[in-house]
Order: sequence, then structure tokens, then C-alpha cells
Amino acid sequence: MSSFIRRAALAGAALTLSVGPLAACGSDDGGDDGGGGGAGGSADITGACSLDSPPMSEAKMPEGGDAGKATGKVGVILPDTTSSTRYETYDAPLLEEALSAAGLTPDIQNAQGDINKFTSLAQNMIGAGVKVLIIDSIDAASGAGVEKQADEAGVPVIDYDRVNLGGTAPYYVSFDNEDVGRLQAQTLVDCLDASGAENPNIIMMNGGTDVDNNAVLFMKGAHAVLDPLADEGKLTITQEATVKGWKVENAAPTFQQAFTAVNGEVDGVLAANDDIANAVIGVLKTNGLDGSVVVTGQDAGVQGLQNIITGTQSMTVFKDVKLEANAAAQLAIAVAAGTDPADAGLELAPFEDPEAPDHDLQALLLPAQVITQANVADVIGAGALSADEICQGIEADCEELGIS
Repeated sequence: MSSFIRRAALAGAALTLSVGPLAACGSDDGGDDGGGGGAGGSADITGACSLDSPPMSEAKMPEGGDAGKATGKVGVILPDTTSSTRYETYDAPLLEEALSAAGLTPDIQNAQGDINKFTSLAQNMIGAGVKVLIIDSIDAASGAGVEKQADEAGVPVIDYDRVNLGGTAPYYVSFDNEDVGRLQAQTLVDCLDASGAENPNIIMMNGGTDVDNNAVLFMKGAHAVLDPLADEGKLTITQEATVKGWKVENAAPTFQQAFTAVNGEVDGVLAANDDIANAVIGVLKTNGLDGSVVVTGQDAGVQGLQNIITGTQSMTVFKDVKLEANAAAQLAIAVAAGTDPADAGLELAPFEDPEAPDHDLQALLLPAQVITQANVADVIGAGALSADEICQGIEADCEELGIS
């Protein structure tokens, strides 16, 4: 049985590699053996995936830099606690630590998904005399509005994680989000390939493309990999849906509708993040298919990693927030101190804003990492989570994979 594809180039063009097993895949709990039952119908597809050579990011690691010390206040506004667990788990404490260590006084607030609160927090911070404002906006329109107010007050803004198209911020720090989408799609392809799938049925579950340009970039990167394969008849995208606003409560009913539309015939689900993936897995479990469908994710949270370890989720994307928070903090320190970011070792590059061609936006985009059963320990090694946190309640599964 010939595999449907060995690998698609991350740039989007198909690339055939030598035939041979890419992974050792298996799952203890495994769900039903019926598999996704996609178009090919000949593969015993499993959600558990352990790739020997997972796709690698095309983004480059920054060479580092130390912006030194600075004084004054820096305002940080994070968007919510619902679209992802990362903001309170990672971003807030990491930014607090890095900014404080440089001598700055950070004021870190969460808008809790409320646009009016987001704007009010920004106005209060600007009025309090912050030297720099770091914002991760709920949506681009409100973010751009805050940037205009900050610009009028002479306060430079750093778009953090999400860019505000049509805004006026001079700086943007994030991961290479189009690259993240490519990594998700390519790993989906590789995990299906490792299961021996032929012409699998794919459902795409995009994140909040209605509110977040990052979600648009994830989707764009994924299509760059999947569309050429679909055109060649090597897979079929049977449904594509959006979890509006990144709201987790919308994820299960959105997937249920897509699942029903294809009569439950699905081999792989490209889920935009771990929270959406977990909702997908819940629907699959209700239908006896958890562990029998390849499911992607993003953010490398506890639930996502546990799902990977137990074999119901195939991969996640680990974005080491320590890198992102440190890069944003170093940039804020340099700006607050009146130092050229380049002198602090921060190499920025122009970022095109299609909604504002004259927007002079300089960006620092970071690489992300694919995590499967084979390298969950990398998340532990990076200090993002401990083995105890990840393995609580699934100790036997962790022991079998050598995670400790």
C-alpha cells in the first residue's frame, strides 16, 4: 500500500521523500479500532503519533540581546483567560519577571475578553505615564484604537503576539504564525502518513479568524500545505469551520455540525489550538472515535499534552512563551531607555500591514516547535511545565513513554 504523501514542503509545494516508516504510532487507550473510516478506508488510523523527524520551523531564533536597565512604568494588557490558558500561566508572570529585573515597574492587566475594559485599561495606563505599552488585543479594531490614543500621547506601543492591522504601533513581537499553521498541517499529513492513510478526509477547525489576524495566518499556513495535496487527490478537505471569537464553548457544537455533515467520516482534524482540539476529542469520544483520528493542536498546555500522551491528540505546537515574553520585555526596556533595539541585539524586520501600506511596523518573529509523543519532554526541559503537572492522573501513560 503506497502512502498518500511523505511530506509537503513547508512553503507549500509537494515534496516526495524516500519510502520508510516516519513514526512509531500507538495508543494504550486507542479508542475504537474502526478508525476514521475516511475516503480511503484502508488505514487503521491512530491518534497517537511519535514522529522520528517532525517538521521544523522555518523561522530563525534571535541571536539574543541584553537591553540593560531602564526606569519607569510599562503597561501590559493581555486579552482574556478563555481563548487560551497561556496568558495567565505563562505570559503574565514571565513579563512581570523580565521587566522587573530590568528596573521597570510593570502594570500587567487582563481585559477578560471585554473590549471596553481593554480600552479603559489602556487609557488609565497612558494617563499614569507609562513609557511603553505592550498590548495583546482582543480584536484589531479596538487594538488600533488604543494605538491611536497612545500615539497621540507619545507612548510607543508593542503589539504582542497579535498584530493590529490598520494600527500605528511601531513594533510587533510574536511567533511566525503562518509558519505555525504550516507546522500543524504538515504534522497532520505526516501522522496520517505514518498510519498508512490513503486519501484521508480532513476537517479544518480554524480559530477566531473573525477577530484575530494570527488565526488568519494559521489558516493561511495550513492551506499552503493542504491545498496542493487536495488538488493532487491525496487528501480531501471535507469541511472547514471557524470557532468564532476563539470561544471554547463554540468549539464542540461547531465541530459537531461539521462531523454530522460528513456522516462521521473523518480521518484527521486540523484544530487550531489545544482547547479546540479538546472539544473535538470530546465529540469524537461520544462517537467512539477518540484515539482513532489524527488531531492537531497548539499551545502545549497541560490538557493538550495529556491528550497527546494518552493518544487522543496527535501533536501540539509549543511556542516557548519565555522567548516571546523575553523578546517583548527586552524591546520594551530598549524603548523605555531610548536605546536603538539593534544596539540591544534585537534584529527587527519590516512587517507588511495590508490594511495600512504606510504603517512602519518592525517585527521580531520567533520559531515554534512541533510536539508529539516523542518529545513531550522538550516542554519540560524548557521549564514551561513540570512532569508532575503534565502527568497528574495519567502517571502510567507517562511512565510508558519515559516522561518523568
